[in-house]
Amino acid sequence: MSTKEISVTAKVAFFSTQAYDKVFFEKHNIDFGYKLEFFDTQLNEQTAKLIQDTDVVCVFVNDVVNESVIKKLAKKNVKIIALRCAGFNNVDLEAAKRFGIKVCRVPAYSPEAVAEHAIAMILTLNRKTHKAYNRVREQNFSLNGLLGFDLRGKTVGIIGTGNIGKAFAKIVKGFGCNILAYDIVTDSEMEKDGVTFVSLETIFKESEIISLHCPLNEQTKHIINKKSIALMKDRVMIINTSRGGLIETASAIEGLKEGKIGYLGIDVYEQEEKLFFRDLSADIIQDDAIQRLMSFPNVLVTAHQAFFTNEALTQIALVTFGNIQVLLENKEIENKAAILI
Repeated sequence: MSTKEISVTAKVAFFSTQAYDKVFFEKHNIDFGYKLEFFDTQLNEQTAKLIQDTDVVCVFVNDVVNESVIKKLAKKNVKIIALRCAGFNNVDLEAAKRFGIKVCRVPAYSPEAVAEHAIAMILTLNRKTHKAYNRVREQNFSLNGLLGFDLRGKTVGIIGTGNIGKAFAKIVKGFGCNILAYDIVTDSEMEKDGVTFVSLETIFKESEIISLHCPLNEQTKHIINKKSIALMKDRVMIINTSRGGLIETASAIEGLKEGKIGYLGIDVYEQEEKLFFRDLSADIIQDDAIQRLMSFPNVLVTAHQAFFTNEALTQIALVTFGNIQVLLENKEIENKAAILI
């Protein structure tokens, strides 16, 4: 069956749609010819009713795809749940399997995009360029309070050495850092490049900078907690560009108050589905934890933008459409990691 033939019936409904989603998916749909429908609302039990005559539902990191939602999708004859991201912790895979719905994802779009953003957060927190920018604009050219440190010679601990963790390791190696890494599987190529694989406890005890690049699951949820923070060096820097649930927010706040955590950079947040990807500048934020975090001078928060590059968005669109085509046409799967069910 050709792409042209399936385009007559294949309809893809996007949830949690942003303006850039429309731009990139519509641009690259020229080569696929699917019928696209965009909803800016999050997919959940209430919004599932919006789906009509849809073959594929395309979701993002904060959409709710639990058993109840999947049951509703099955009743509407949805064939595929296509994640336009790498993580899939928000999808009940067992339920999807029971209801006969296939699930795919984008396992690697631009690892460099996320890795480079993690580096940007490290440099910003360390050299305080965000504060310097605001000072100079107010004609304040004082250097007081802007003291940083050399990255060269510092020990950087990487938790999770998938594609993004590897890309991050290559960059920090260029700064002359000592690199420790933890993963359930040791990577021999990284070891050849000078990365030392150690236990998780060693990462916590010896690292001056810790960067999280692991998926969120039962084993990694709240991997940064009161106990692990207590093991860390004083004034440790923690960077999270992976998933918000890796950090127990209450423990991070206590670590900041006590001075144990010297710097915290988060591009993700436990309760981000209520905040991120929205303009809330005219609203009263009801989330006390994020307000408390943003009140610290040594905390940098970005709103899940690490993936946000032209290269990454192009790859996300192409891989998502490619996955859909493979599943609809029952083609041989080349990228095994992209198909979850």
